[in-house]
Amino acid sequence: MVQVWADIYGEQTDATFDISGGGTGVGISDLLNEQVDIAMMGREPFEEEVEQGVVAVPMLIDTVVGTVNENNPVIDEIRSQGLTRAAMEAIFTKETANWGDLFEGVDVDQEIVVYGRSDASAAYKKWGEFLGGDGEAYTQDELEGLSDGNFNGDQSVAQSLGDNENAISLNNINYVYGLDSGELDGDIRPIPLDRDGGGLLDGEQFYRTREEFLAAVERGDYPAPPAREMWLAANGEFGSDSAAFVEWVLTEGQQYVSENGYVPLEQRRLEDGLQTLEESRAS
Repeated sequence: MVQVWADIYGEQTDATFDISGGGTGVGISDLLNEQVDIAMMGREPFEEEVEQGVVAVPMLIDTVVGTVNENNPVIDEIRSQGLTRAAMEAIFTKETANWGDLFEGVDVDQEIVVYGRSDASAAYKKWGEFLGGDGEAYTQDELEGLSDGNFNGDQSVAQSLGDNENAISLNNINYVYGLDSGELDGDIRPIPLDRDGGGLLDGEQFYRTREEFLAAVERGDYPAPPAREMWLAANGEFGSDSAAFVEWVLTEGQQYVSENGYVPLEQRRLEDGLQTLEESRAS
């Protein structure tokens, strides 16, 4: 999304950008080592990062979902009944190891293959918080140790899921729905979340298109975590050029968020971000 913003803002202002990926950990390291002006973060700064001078403002809401291959051996049951948080926790921690054990009356005997992330992923951290439930969390190291394979980035995870009908993992929704169509036209599928253990209610059936899903996140029908705020951070203060860009992101730039597969911030959070930006703007 930052690349989209940079392209539009650059056309409007002639500003130039040099953008690279690598995850939140890499971004913060580069920021504190004064190699970049702004770091993108998939989480709020840790206390120790704030003590080192990191200041950050929220920019949008990103969402990951549990994912399986479109030809998963129990895909019909997953689509119609969903999985609870506890059921997914049991899968990712290897307490449940066979797809046939998830649903009654299913004649399936296929081992579940769990894929995780090997990069410093804030999304994976939030997934660990989601799996752990109230007040608990699995660390990335714990989840990596339990996984059958760990991959660097969403794209690698999605490709591996597409190659294995028995695999399960997590992905950003832009790897689940077509970027142009917004439809489920690839080879991985989202896992509907049964929030109360009673099967999918009408209000929980919003996975058919990206538009439906994003609307559910905005309404609060999909939980946070795994939905999460994304942040833009500076080291100590935002320089004048950086501050101008971030201010644009929090105002005019929000209109481009939904069409690119994310959820815009509510007005209160935008105002919080603008206040933080003003307080940390270089004089």
